[in-house]
Amino acid sequence: MPDRSPILVGEADGANRSHHGNHIMTRLRISAAGYTFIADTNPDAPQTVAAFLKLLPYRQKLIHVRWSGEGCWIPLGEFRLGVDFENHTSHPSVGDILFYPGGYSETEIILAYGSCCFASKLGQLAGNHFLTIVEGKENLRALGTKVLWEGAQDVVFELA
Repeated sequence: MPDRSPILVGEADGANRSHHGNHIMTRLRISAAGYTFIADTNPDAPQTVAAFLKLLPYRQKLIHVRWSGEGCWIPLGEFRLGVDFENHTSHPSVGDILFYPGGYSETEIILAYGSCCFASKLGQLAGNHFLTIVEGKENLRALGTKVLWEGAQDVVFELA
């Protein structure tokens, strides 16, 4: 039986890419509040992934959500990434990262560290699931708790 496990290939740009069938996923390092996480891009959100990768390294502030439950978010106001909805959900799993392209509410990125239903003061929203944390998930609750009790934390997304 052939081995179907992902093959990591070092690219000239230094990025690690996992090959799953016909999809190539890029591996990112996310650093926030003293924690480091590794995330894979989601092949079901190719437009969001491609647009976000052009922003790397991406530095922002991570704050705790107000309406969505156990999550942290990056409010982006009127910023537009130039993508529409793809692979969108209102119910991210722990470690899922969504990009909301704006429209009904401000543009934002949300990271679920526990039970989460993506919403704003206008009601339930859906965001593009474009990243999934694959290493460091055990520290997500600690990150969320720190952001909740200590406030905004610096976050950096970069190629792993």
